Amino acid sequence: MLAAMKRKETMAEAKTEVNIKDLLEAGAHFGHRTSRWHPKMAPYIHSQRQGIYIINLEKTVEALDKALAKVESTVASGGKVLFVGTKKQASPIVKAMAEAVEMPYVSGRWIGGVLTNSETMTKQLKKLADLERKMESGELEKRYNKLEVQRFQEEIDMLNQRYGGVKNLSGKPALMVVMGAFDDQNALREARKLNIPTIAVVDTNVDPTEIDIAVPANDDAIKSLQLLADYFVAAVVAGKKKIGA
Repeated sequence: MLAAMKRKETMAEAKTEVNIKDLLEAGAHFGHRTSRWHPKMAPYIHSQRQGIYIINLEKTVEALDKALAKVESTVASGGKVLFVGTKKQASPIVKAMAEAVEMPYVSGRWIGGVLTNSETMTKQLKKLADLERKMESGELEKRYNKLEVQRFQEEIDMLNQRYGGVKNLSGKPALMVVMGAFDDQNALREARKLNIPTIAVVDTNVDPTEIDIAVPANDDAIKSLQLLADYFVAAVVAGKKKIGA
């Protein structure tokens, strides 16, 4: 618990100024093998080394500057930023970063309709809230035996795993930030359907053309993802400081 609290404090104190040296040290420049690439990523590629594409970090800095400014202005105007990252490396980072700044997130599997099927989402979130209320009040314990209460708790855990990060999201988010475009294409599709602006980390195997702000960077390395997360958290914090200013 103490380690988690310290991590949140560190994230909240991160600087929004993008440092190309930090990106280099985090391995943000390493793309995929040259056999796994998308031709539309060509403008973001610097060179290739031993069969691996090297991302042009000057392009990364340029895109990050735009992305962070967008996050900051969105939050400053009172908008919610939905953070998404469901791949193994990104999931815990996304959960921690969103919770650190009290923003909605999806870090488990993207359930189709999270944004586009409001009827189903409302129903599921209402069910979750009702079960949690009854569990906390002791109502379920009074009415059911231990095994049945355990099953209710398992259902609560399952619903939280699926929808916990968005249960306090009212309406659609003002902006979506995706920490790995290749793995979360469904989330990006739903955002496009609702005209929600998108920012996404794009590795060399992704088509970046339908993303509003594509940030070219390594989306596999934990150090790279964590550094990017720190930047986004700092932008949210900066935006919050401007609310009402």
